[in-house]
Amino acid sequence: MSKQRVLTGITTTGTPHLGNYVGAIRPAIAASQEENNLSFYFLADYHALIKCQDPALVHQSTLEIAATWLALGLNTDNVVFYRQSDIVEIPELTWLLTCQTAKGLMNRAHAYKAAVDANRADGEDSDFGVTMGLYSYPILMAADILMFNANKVPVGRDQVQHIEMARDIAQRFNHHYGEHFALPEAVVDEHVSVLQGLDGRKMSKSYGNTIPLFLPEKQLKKHINKIKTNLLEPGEPKDPDTSTVFQIWQAFATPAQTAEMRTAFEQGIAWGEAKKQLFELINGQIGEARERYNELLANPAQIEVELEKGAEKARTYSRPFLAKLREAVGIRKIG
Repeated sequence: MSKQRVLTGITTTGTPHLGNYVGAIRPAIAASQEENNLSFYFLADYHALIKCQDPALVHQSTLEIAATWLALGLNTDNVVFYRQSDIVEIPELTWLLTCQTAKGLMNRAHAYKAAVDANRADGEDSDFGVTMGLYSYPILMAADILMFNANKVPVGRDQVQHIEMARDIAQRFNHHYGEHFALPEAVVDEHVSVLQGLDGRKMSKSYGNTIPLFLPEKQLKKHINKIKTNLLEPGEPKDPDTSTVFQIWQAFATPAQTAEMRTAFEQGIAWGEAKKQLFELINGQIGEARERYNELLANPAQIEVELEKGAEKARTYSRPFLAKLREAVGIRKIG
């Protein structure tokens, strides 16, 4: 029986933070050790160009994100780990799918509708500042998924619509040209933590409230000390369920450690002490990976070797499949 295919993309904008680690990277690293699935993990650098036109930032982010996954123990022998832009078949497949995608479907995409709504609220033309990259982004995402006939795609709830669009596009292509694509399913893990940031809102680069994953010890401690808390004094009971400090603690702690900290909150632990313990907990878990991360950043050629190896592995799937798709649509040699 063939293995189930699982695909995860990581957009190369910004530096990985604790929220990325808890919500996506940690569970994916764990899954990479399993033999039951054929897993594809890719650096989505084409997607990065949609919202970032700073070449240095895109390049640096690609380096940092690749180093993060490798430092944390991604088993590249057991998975396919590649850079999106190394798979030349993906943009070609994007065009084949574009020719099967209804404009009305793209009109309903959340990101495009949000941009239109924001423009109208500001009194601008509906499509002001909207690029075709933003508008047709779901088609590129569909190509990422369908290129490898992924069965499962782990996503946040806000991305479910894009998986549904990929299914619609695949069905339309299959209807015209025969059964070529598996229909992907979104996998939303309701148990994966969505971490709060320094200000209590969801940890996000767009809010500027993140705690980068591999900060040096002193900077990590400073960031944790910046977490917003209330004015309750030491000795006054504190509500763990409304505390960002406790919420982050829970994401890294064992059940026993979580229970102990909950009791400490109820007994009035000082905020400074709670943050000190949180720093020690996180630093203890990521310290070894941080050293490996810094070693990789100092030796980017080692990262490149892994990405090139992954690209060649990925193209053993994409090359013959695209050849089959070209044949199906009528792009073939004459005679």
